[in-house]
Order: sequence, then C-alpha cells, then structure tokens
Amino acid sequence: MARYRDANCKLCRREGEKLFLKGARCMTDKCAIERRQYAPGQHGQSMRRKVSAYGLQLREKQKVRRTYGLLEKQFKNYFKKADARTGITGENLVQMLERRLDNLVYRLGFAPSRKAARQLVRHRHITINGRIMDIPSYQVNPNEVIRIKEKSKKLDMIHAALKIGRGDEIPWLRLNKAALEGELLEIPKRSEIPLTANEQLIVELYSK
Repeated sequence: MARYRDANCKLCRREGEKLFLKGARCMTDKCAIERRQYAPGQHGQSMRRKVSAYGLQLREKQKVRRTYGLLEKQFKNYFKKADARTGITGENLVQMLERRLDNLVYRLGFAPSRKAARQLVRHRHITINGRIMDIPSYQVNPNEVIRIKEKSKKLDMIHAALKIGRGDEIPWLRLNKAALEGELLEIPKRSEIPLTANEQLIVELYSK
C-alpha cells in the first residue's frame, strides 16, 4: 500500500500551520513551524504571487487531507460518500473523517499523533466492544467502546501520550484513563470538532 514517506514537518511548513503530525515535538520549540516560518524548498522564502481561488481551494483540501493522513484517492472517496449523504456535504465529510478509528484513538489521547494511532490499530492493540479491530479507517458508531487490549496496557507510548490530556477536552468523547478506554458518545457537530479548516472550499474544488 502506498504511503507518504517524506518528512512530516515539511507538510506543516507547506500549509503554514501546525498539523500536529509529530506528536509531542509539535508542542516544543523544536517544531518546524517555530524554527522556519516559511514554505520548504529553495523558493520557500521568496515572495509569492497572489493566490488564486483555485489555489485557496487546493491548499484547504491538502491541509485537511494531510491532517488526517490520507492519500488523494482515499480522500476523494470520502468526499463522494459525503456528497451522497443527506445534509451539508462539507460537514458530512469532516464528521466521517473524525469517526475514523485511528483519529479517535488519537483524539482520546492514546497516541501522540494520528500516524502513531494508525500503527496501534494496525498492530492489533485496539478493540471495539471487546473485539480486536485492525482497520484504521473503521467508522466508529456512537456508544461503541474503544479499548486498549489487555496485553498492550503497559505500552510506554500510550502512557506518555495520555499525559498530554487531549481526550478530556472533547465533549463528544468519554475517556476512562484508569481502564484505558473511551467511547464515542454521539456524532459531533461541526462546531464541536477542533479542526481549523473551511470545508466549503473543498466542496467547491471537487464540484468543478
């Protein structure tokens, strides 16, 4: 399966904001955005021309796609599914991305980044309602319990990530640190999702 193998910090610098792809490093002064507040490449520091409407739409799509760690084909498939549903397409898209299992493992604070959360899932450290689930893209439903497998509860990465305390701040998630489990209480409203993006620009891009 294809996957991005280059430096993650380049992606944050290209989008001009923190995408939190490197876990705890993003919270320190070692963060690439803190050290180099310009785009990567030999022309990164040069003056840029005014960005077109298409350019704005493209950058917004790339930012969201890279935030959730998806390839272009995967992201486009999510958009098609969101567009086929009733309701606001952009809101449907963000809700589907948020309900990915790897994202919820990250949101609950069991992993320092979505990439690390994806690894936890793929390595069979996560269960859904007591059954092992190793599919990062699994769409978690309300009231399903996400739990760290019993044999995996001593992993240092999980306990280090929990110290950041991310899961306690999200109202549509229930986190039990003692039991190392969490639950999606409800499908979140767009206003409750901590994602700085204008998804309407993505809808406009794909609707051309």
